Amino acid sequence: MRRTKWVAAAAALTLALTGCAAGATGADGTGPTLRWAVTLPAHWDPVVSGSGAQFRILSLAYASLTEINEKGEAVPSLASSWDYNAKGDQVTFHLRPNLKFSDGEPLNAAAVKAYLERAKTQKDSALFGDLTSIKSVNAGSDTDVVIDLTQVDYQIPLLLGERVAQITSPKAAQDPKKLDQSPVGAGPFVVTENVPGSHVHLKKNPDYWDAANIHIDRVELLAAPEEATIVSGVQTGVYDLANLTPSQVKAAQAAGLDVVQQPGFNASNVSINVNKKPFDDPRVVDAVRFAINRQEFVDKVTFGYGESTDQPFPAGYLAYDPQSANRYPYDVAKAKQLLAEAGYQPGAIKVDLVIPAQSTAAEIVQAQLGAIGVTATIKVDPNWATPFFAKDLALSLYGTTGRESPVQTLTAHFGPNGPLNLSTPYQPAGFQAAVAKARQTPLNSPDYQANLRAATRAGLESRALVFTYSQPNLFVKSKKVSALTPIPGQIHWTGLTVGS
Repeated sequence: MRRTKWVAAAAALTLALTGCAAGATGADGTGPTLRWAVTLPAHWDPVVSGSGAQFRILSLAYASLTEINEKGEAVPSLASSWDYNAKGDQVTFHLRPNLKFSDGEPLNAAAVKAYLERAKTQKDSALFGDLTSIKSVNAGSDTDVVIDLTQVDYQIPLLLGERVAQITSPKAAQDPKKLDQSPVGAGPFVVTENVPGSHVHLKKNPDYWDAANIHIDRVELLAAPEEATIVSGVQTGVYDLANLTPSQVKAAQAAGLDVVQQPGFNASNVSINVNKKPFDDPRVVDAVRFAINRQEFVDKVTFGYGESTDQPFPAGYLAYDPQSANRYPYDVAKAKQLLAEAGYQPGAIKVDLVIPAQSTAAEIVQAQLGAIGVTATIKVDPNWATPFFAKDLALSLYGTTGRESPVQTLTAHFGPNGPLNLSTPYQPAGFQAAVAKARQTPLNSPDYQANLRAATRAGLESRALVFTYSQPNLFVKSKKVSALTPIPGQIHWTGLTVGS
């Protein structure tokens, strides 16, 4: 794997240096060009990709029905506006006129209907669980998308943003496997070349609805090299922008580069399966809760750039519930007492901690559980996602980049079918009613935040997750790249410039 990364880095260096002499131009002489060192997407079909931070990259090629602003509020994108019926169980999105995909096909209400139906029904869809509120989709006219809901749900404009509703061409989607490697959307850029493991080239889409505010002619995605070479790569002009790990922040600052702490909804957790021993005993779960020293994650994983959290949201976010803060403070003695009450002597509990790749966070969990007499054996499974999402594991780690809709974040973690709930179909008592009330509350209602926090509070009764830390999205960029708009969890390409 390491050799592959270095080969990819060498290829990226060759590609980037081809255009360095021309300033902010691409490998083919066009300009201005943004070179971004990033983990290249395994999937370019948003229906299949569905999760992780890949949707930020896919936003180059796709546009969504809505976007969010700096406050996390839904704002127009492909849909210029939307309105609900009086009952709140139907919402109509009004598309901008004359939209089209990069293959020339019209982006109309029928195309949106086809996308949402595919996201609900395609066998390998990663989005079907997010669309349970959608009963049916119909084209009221060429530009009116009428969505009938299974319940009153005012979260839909947030739900159908970048994470869930990056609309694909229905013609291209007839061959899903081809679409998964050759994206066809209506985003600000069009993929012209995709070499897996090496690079992806994109050119500006003149038919993008907001093309007048796209000031970059070309984007070159280059496979991210070893962490230690990121800073030197940006410093020498190989890259203009790169994802940054906390361990490299000081080096980037010392090199005189811009370090961007982009806000986000990131949160990491210890995932527990309460359907499997020994975690079917609530006292064992509580012991784990008290065993977790969150500050150690902040210090050793985020290098101080993150913060501890015991919720799926960072503190200060509108869905963060202050009443639930610090319910299980770090207390080794209390944790040991609970295990004793459950009938477990020190060393009696032995469990596998299964993760996709070795990590400092896993080593911290192993040590902290060891301190209360629980032996956690770290096992790295490259196919980790399969047993995790099949709910076959007893103990694991997970991190989420969050969702535009806070209710979607809650149901993903705590709902009976939540993809991040390792204990499916378990859900905490009272959660379903609390989250339904939050859905039923208009986003501009004075009761919205209170009802949202009550849903968070109900979700946190779950024994399936122990949250640990949150951290911002970190990037390093050259000074010729303009400031990134601080949109939570996203990168917006409008207004971004690259100088020479």
